[in-house]
Amino acid sequence: MNISPKKIENRMKKLIITFIVIIVSTCSLYSQNKTIKGRVISDDFEIVPLASIMINDTVEVGKTDLNGFFQIDIPVSEKKILFRFVGLEPAIIAIVDTCNEVEVVMMLSGTYDFKTPKKVDRLRKERFKKLPELHKEAFAKGIFKTDKACYTQEFIPHYKKKPK
Repeated sequence: MNISPKKIENRMKKLIITFIVIIVSTCSLYSQNKTIKGRVISDDFEIVPLASIMINDTVEVGKTDLNGFFQIDIPVSEKKILFRFVGLEPAIIAIVDTCNEVEVVMMLSGTYDFKTPKKVDRLRKERFKKLPELHKEAFAKGIFKTDKACYTQEFIPHYKKKPK
């Protein structure tokens, strides 16, 4: 059985094209994005315009508009989003897979004169614990669309105990 070089060349081209299509389609499966939209306000119910929205602590994926609204695309594998704005404490939220609407209340950053770092963290934590109540109040006032956040937010203390 003799196969002509032309037929071999055609089969090789088809094989290479099939291989490239398979590679490209599997790569696109791993690079899927998720669209998240929402709003950012401060703990005194003021909108937060032009707040930076970041993933991996360094990659800026967007900013809020002048009314505090945003819409970003992030990789499906990304679970944490960081919100930053001058005069407000950074907010790191861990989103749930089913969460597409994120409404964030950020705490005002203050100065605490003549207080120990431990006392400052205690005061900050008291304010942090009130954020879910503020979220419900923002919903009641018509600022937010949902009465409960679909993410978790962890308190980040400034004061760290020295190891013994």
